[in-house]
Amino acid sequence: MKVRHRSVLSLVRWFSLPLVFGIAIVACSKAPITGRSQLHLVPDSEMLPMADSQYKDFLKQNKISTDQAGTDQVKRVGGRIAKAVETYLTQHNMADEVKKYSWEFNLIESKEVNAWCMPGGKVVVYTGILPITKDDTGLAVVLGHEIAHAVANHGSERMSQGLLAQMGGMALSTALAKQPAMTQQLAMTAFGAGAQYGVLMPFGRTQESEADHLGLIFMAMAGYNPDAAVTFWERMASQGGEKPPEFMSTHPSDQLRIADIKKELPEAHKYYTGSAQ
Repeated sequence: MKVRHRSVLSLVRWFSLPLVFGIAIVACSKAPITGRSQLHLVPDSEMLPMADSQYKDFLKQNKISTDQAGTDQVKRVGGRIAKAVETYLTQHNMADEVKKYSWEFNLIESKEVNAWCMPGGKVVVYTGILPITKDDTGLAVVLGHEIAHAVANHGSERMSQGLLAQMGGMALSTALAKQPAMTQQLAMTAFGAGAQYGVLMPFGRTQESEADHLGLIFMAMAGYNPDAAVTFWERMASQGGEKPPEFMSTHPSDQLRIADIKKELPEAHKYYTGSAQ
């Protein structure tokens, strides 16, 4: 079942307007780096342990790839992107944010064309996407983008939206106690891994744009040519057909996105050449 975007008012029609707006106002915060206002109902002290638990459960339920070359590539490229993220955050006076991350990278045996990163830096890449990434630089496009979702708190933002829409804005701990299965499914969906649980909730256009922008910077800082983002997304677009891969379902790829990436390349190249301040 594909979950479509609906207005907050229609999703929480059982609740009074004062309650809805009151929750939204009190729970507003600023996204790291971008400064965009976000709904933030779940503190890191609850979100990070839950993400870690969900990640461990996912690994138990799915087959970790025995492809040593592919695994090494994921860990190698992922490690370089992670280091770039930490450098970027430190350089922009956000050293405290670095403490949130305990990086882990795993390659999962699956034909799905997909990848995702949970809050706290828990990353999964599916073997099905490697023929499209082709090399380290192509994989850096994917990992930069997915890690950017985590850095910009998109998972926490979507979890908060889900709690408000489906559970009236109740606390995460309460939701886990009262409706554990639904809450866990909501979490995996919010983290971008919902396809494994029969639910797809695409990232919003704003979130995708932020992830594209930051992902270019992160891969450039890690020493990967950001120009590769254009050719990667062109390859992804060519994978469409009657049933697009999950990575395209949750990460819409179109000519507008590619055009926007081309506009952002000059900035990314400053980080690639080391000229950015």
